[in-house]
Amino acid sequence: MLRLPGVRQPPKLHWQFLRLVMPYWNCAQKWKVRGFTLALLLLTLAQVALVIWMNYWNRALFDALEAKSPDRLIMQIGTFVVILLLTVGVTALHMRTKRWLQLDWRKWLTEKVLDKWMTHGHHYQLQLTEGEHDNPDGRIAEDVHVVTESAISLTHSLVYSLLIFGSFADILLTVTGSVNLPGTALLVPGYMVILALAYAAAGTFFGLLLGRPLIKATNKLQTAEANFRFGLAHARESSESIALMQGEDAERRSSNTHFAELGHRWYRQTLAYLGIVSFSSGYGVLLPVFPILVMAPQYISGSMTLGVLMQAAQAFQQLTSALSWPIDNLAELARCRASADRVMSLYNDLLGLEELAAEPQADRISLVQSNKPELVLRDLCIANPDGQVLIEGLNVVIQPGERVLISGDPTVTIGLFKVLAGLWPWGHGEVRLPAGPSICFLPQRPFLPVGSLCSALSYPQPAGTFTSVAMQHALECAGIAWLAARLDEVDNWQSVLPLRAQQRLGIARLFLQQPAWVFIEEAASAYESKGEDYLMDMLHRELPEATLMAISFQTGLDRHYQRRLLLNHLPQEQFVGYGTPLRALRKS
Repeated sequence: MLRLPGVRQPPKLHWQFLRLVMPYWNCAQKWKVRGFTLALLLLTLAQVALVIWMNYWNRALFDALEAKSPDRLIMQIGTFVVILLLTVGVTALHMRTKRWLQLDWRKWLTEKVLDKWMTHGHHYQLQLTEGEHDNPDGRIAEDVHVVTESAISLTHSLVYSLLIFGSFADILLTVTGSVNLPGTALLVPGYMVILALAYAAAGTFFGLLLGRPLIKATNKLQTAEANFRFGLAHARESSESIALMQGEDAERRSSNTHFAELGHRWYRQTLAYLGIVSFSSGYGVLLPVFPILVMAPQYISGSMTLGVLMQAAQAFQQLTSALSWPIDNLAELARCRASADRVMSLYNDLLGLEELAAEPQADRISLVQSNKPELVLRDLCIANPDGQVLIEGLNVVIQPGERVLISGDPTVTIGLFKVLAGLWPWGHGEVRLPAGPSICFLPQRPFLPVGSLCSALSYPQPAGTFTSVAMQHALECAGIAWLAARLDEVDNWQSVLPLRAQQRLGIARLFLQQPAWVFIEEAASAYESKGEDYLMDMLHRELPEATLMAISFQTGLDRHYQRRLLLNHLPQEQFVGYGTPLRALRKS
């Protein structure tokens, strides 16, 4: 495996991630983004203001009830209606603003990572390099989603909690004042704030203590869930083989075993939940009662009205909730941090591939666009990502219109195919691609996107690029005219069609798109020599001017080519083509 240059160490990933995502607020539509961010902050301030207003309304309501005043009660009902309507409106606007930012930030970051992944074959080269970048599709689809959604939600809740803390700490200090310690003359100022801090600290401590078994049980349950899902997905992907071997009973037993493990882990998680849920329920039930019991002596002594008592109790609850932000969001913080690290690891390794491409030409294969209509391989050395040399000293010139058969060691021949496609930079030497005309690479098993057959045939061009007449003709030339009736049908063609039909569909693309240069990697390997012979005849007829380089290990096809390029892992000198010397080395 290739070790990428410039890859940072995991402890610094979160700082790198901040440098990656912060430019979002300076992007092309920065004023719109900044406007929504400011709106989110103002709406958060409005939420806090409404909570404070509700706290003072609570005091006024209970004072009106204590005074048994109908006029004051009606006034408080009217005030409550205003608070209610404002709360509903602010909450709706806040959610709309927050979700717009979450989606837009996700879109921006997804495009940024996707651009690095889907360029210059990085999505392929990443599989051959070392690093923490497994499941890049999941990191882009899921982890980017998690980190953008969670980061905005956590930031909002943190700002909200800080504002609530400052506001209600001041309210508690104002309305509760100081109190003497029982049996002493020692005056304790702001005693309810101190009790709120102690209450929240105790809740955090016991929450962390009881949450440890739950975290372990949840991790093991997720592993069991993943194993169960993987077994079912693997059975679905191999359904034909299972049916042919009558292996349904074995698969059923395997699924039952995985589900039994899942059930065991589920009950272990249930036991872990008992402790944390019991504590949380007791903590929540005690919270509204505890401050009332503490301040009851002041109310009974007449130094505090009923309204002040209820206002202080509510302020205590708000303050305690704000102080509980770390424990309440511990799981979400861990989830957000893990996703951020996964996204940054992938992005770093993609940057490493770019750095590799920018290294001096002697350290990689140089792929350049020539100003001549010929393909030139000059002193080409192809190596594995780990540095093992596959072949070296390859000097070949392919003229326009030539037909060249490439055979020999599959590792070397397919390596050359990937070099010409720009997917394989490992080695040294120079490849000068022909100027001007279009180039088409046809792999052994062509990619067929999910969608209409028309879009699969036109790929990578969008559906509608070619006429239906042209597509039907291409299908006829490839020997799959029976598919013409399904051009508008939508399906997963890579699963629906047999391998032979898939390979013929790939060749039909050549007939449809008419490239000037064609590179084929065993595109008819599923056929007997007669079938490949037919397809080669059709290629000559439909693309008479095209240059063709084909990898094939079928015998009896030499008549379709002007020369053969034989590439082998041999210790002695070999000669290929028109006397071009080629020295191939055995793997060390």
